[in-house]
Amino acid sequence: MAWKEEHNRDRRRDRARVEHVFFRMKNWKGLRDCRRKEDGVFRAVSAIARMHNLALIG
Repeated sequence: MAWKEEHNRDRRRDRARVEHVFFRMKNWKGLRDCRRKEDGVFRAVSAIARMHNLALIG
């Protein structure tokens, strides 16, 4: 049963990271404003992902 506990611990850790990202995204004024547009959230999230990737390689 130790493998189950380890698996659950890893899943909790990953889920916490995702939940923190969602929380931060909801607090960004830019994302709040673009939710009113048709594809605004898609474009904003895509731009954020690009900036994140650039930060990782740069």
